[in-house]
Amino acid sequence: MASEGSTVERLQQFLRELTPQTRTLLVAELERGVLRGDETPANDLVLDQLRRLLRGSDRTGSRIGNAARLFFKPLEPFLVDDVAEHQHPGRLSRTALEPMWTWIRRDLMPDEAEAVTAAVNQALIANESDKAEQLVRGFQDRAAAKIEEIFSLAQRDDRVRRRLFAQIGTPRATDDATTLMRVLKARDLFAASGAKLPGHVDNLADAMLDQAKELVDSIQATDRKLFIYALLLVMSRLAAPWQLIRLATRAAGSDNVMRVSETPYEVAVAIMLAELGRLVGELKADLKDRKLLSVVSLLKFIHDAARGMRTALDLTQDSPWGRELSTLRAQVSDTLKGELEQAPARVRKLLRPRPPTEIRADSTLDTDEVTQTEALMDLVVACRHFGSELAIAEPSQRAFAELKQFLDAGMSPLLDGLRHAGDADRAFRQAQVDASVRFCTKIFGPEYGSTLGKAALAAAGEKQLATA
Repeated sequence: MASEGSTVERLQQFLRELTPQTRTLLVAELERGVLRGDETPANDLVLDQLRRLLRGSDRTGSRIGNAARLFFKPLEPFLVDDVAEHQHPGRLSRTALEPMWTWIRRDLMPDEAEAVTAAVNQALIANESDKAEQLVRGFQDRAAAKIEEIFSLAQRDDRVRRRLFAQIGTPRATDDATTLMRVLKARDLFAASGAKLPGHVDNLADAMLDQAKELVDSIQATDRKLFIYALLLVMSRLAAPWQLIRLATRAAGSDNVMRVSETPYEVAVAIMLAELGRLVGELKADLKDRKLLSVVSLLKFIHDAARGMRTALDLTQDSPWGRELSTLRAQVSDTLKGELEQAPARVRKLLRPRPPTEIRADSTLDTDEVTQTEALMDLVVACRHFGSELAIAEPSQRAFAELKQFLDAGMSPLLDGLRHAGDADRAFRQAQVDASVRFCTKIFGPEYGSTLGKAALAAAGEKQLATA
């Protein structure tokens, strides 16, 4: 169980570090394998974890061979894996794609959408992907023009406006349709601009920072309404999205929040605060679902983003941005305090030395509870490491100290219990010792855990010799 959890954790971390475009390509390739019949347990695991990243209903996006997937393909750098109600400047919730596609097929261009869908499906069946993409490109152009036309009419007629918003059916109908229209109209510009950027930017600094700013400025010069999308295009390539703020400080020539707020690049800060808020929301959801391995991985992303923002900007406590970041840090702290406080109690419940009368014959520890407790200890260790940045230093240090003290003092009684165990309680005491070794490895390190493991084997061996 523990090794399986470790494998999933490493996979989750790897997939989170991929760019959205790479994740989309990976999903498409794996789904092509499914269509070819190349299904394997490994493929299923990767697909499942990729889809878990697309939180909310219908997070998986359109299936391979679907005209909708091709239609929305230019929006990939501007999509966000969050509920549609949350505001992300310039970004469109992935969960909004299906209702928008329904709106296009049912209300905006029903006959043409039906014809294009059938033609695209035929082309894909015939393995004519270039033809399918060409068909979709033409449909994208006509859809963008139609959306622009109907929005112009809605501005002059309140009844049309109300009906339009009801038809689109997303919580942020105006923003969603506007993003769709602008991205489709600038599809080729974004494709050409994106081709000038590396697929993955580890560090947005020096020459790379200058290149990115030049690209954003050139897109803005073409159309000022595309400025925010140019920033998002750059962010989609960043290994650390918070580095987008470096464009704002470069434009302002200062890390002073007042200077930055006087430039168009101030929206980069709003983008990152919204993204940080999304990560905090995901942290809360995963903690509620007891996905503790995912929580640990998320905690690192949140820590790095918060620290990066505070490093890049001179965020004073009385500035609006500083207050918003402080609020998000407080949410993390409030969310995790309860988990940190219960960790020592969970360990004591499992490892408390028991007299033989309290142990049911041939019973053992609940393996799922042991695995969850081990994951909770991973969380304590992570919170201790990231505590100062996320305002959880005190509770994490206290929880770690309590665990360390209990485990240090508690191993000897467990080993003694194993040495003197009878047939009825041996399995339970062995399970306690094994769990203690795993927990000590988390708190004291692998070398200490290895030493304890040898002591446990010796204790079990002594019992076998005594009964031989």
